[in-house]
Amino acid sequence: MHFPQYRARRLRQHPALRRLVQETTLVPQDFILPLFVVPGQGQRRPIATLPGHEHLSPDQAAEEARMAADLGLLAVLLFGLPAHKDPLGQEAYSEQGVVQQAIRAIKRAVPELVVITDVCLCEYTDHGHCGVVENGRVVNDLTLELLSKTALSHVEAGADMVAPSDMMDGRVGAIRQALDAKGYVDVPIMAYAAKYASSFYGPFREAADSAPQFGDRRAYQMDPPNAREALREVRLDIAEGADIVMVKPALPYLDVLYRVRQLTDLPLAAYNVSGEFAMIKAAAQRGWLNEEQAMLEALLGIKRAGADMIITYFAKEAARLLAK
Repeated sequence: MHFPQYRARRLRQHPALRRLVQETTLVPQDFILPLFVVPGQGQRRPIATLPGHEHLSPDQAAEEARMAADLGLLAVLLFGLPAHKDPLGQEAYSEQGVVQQAIRAIKRAVPELVVITDVCLCEYTDHGHCGVVENGRVVNDLTLELLSKTALSHVEAGADMVAPSDMMDGRVGAIRQALDAKGYVDVPIMAYAAKYASSFYGPFREAADSAPQFGDRRAYQMDPPNAREALREVRLDIAEGADIVMVKPALPYLDVLYRVRQLTDLPLAAYNVSGEFAMIKAAAQRGWLNEEQAMLEALLGIKRAGADMIITYFAKEAARLLAK
């Protein structure tokens, strides 16, 4: 096809025609809303680094989950900020931990909503690392035991899915084995399969109070220059029993997301992380771009690259906008 016989602009003449030939479509069901849970009752405290988001006590997390479901969202992802931290992150796997309380409250309030829990220790340890620390180093295999305990405690509280984000080697297999041993063979695992040591996590670390107290996480999270390594990580998690695989962050790693999409036909998630959210918010506040248009364009790019579901702090805003 050559000009003038073929004119690409013919299909761009008016909005209805553009919609008719649109290749990628966003719907509220694409989005997963992160929630940050804190101890107490009746607590709603704004998170300065994540405009529009709050620290929520379990009862308020249930109310927020109900609002999310009313907007057409199908799932939430829970993070917990404990009352006390210690070297082993014991509140992560406590029956009365804040996430465990929130799971029960949400399932009572909105039983049809899918409750996914982040499985990691960084919010719960006093050193801020994602596992057990010995001699200044995160110890992989001892950490697996605590991650498995954490995942099991979430499922026993009623979680529909667990999502290990720690990037320890073998954690998907360890969690799968622990769940199966207790009869939870039908509970799926969403693996943070390709999670990079990214500078885009800053606002989240403030919100979750999870910044490491020494060093960084480059010894266990992925090195940003590497893409082929991401495919190895994804293959390993699939082999260990992951039901959904994830790429995190999303926008700086769309090439990785696309490669993973070509690698597997498993459901693929992408995490539109806090720094990506904050950049759009900050630029919009300065009048440098149109927030709604930039938000939808970013989310469309993530879906176009291959994501089946998008964890995003824009979930409620995008759902409201798409419903208009």
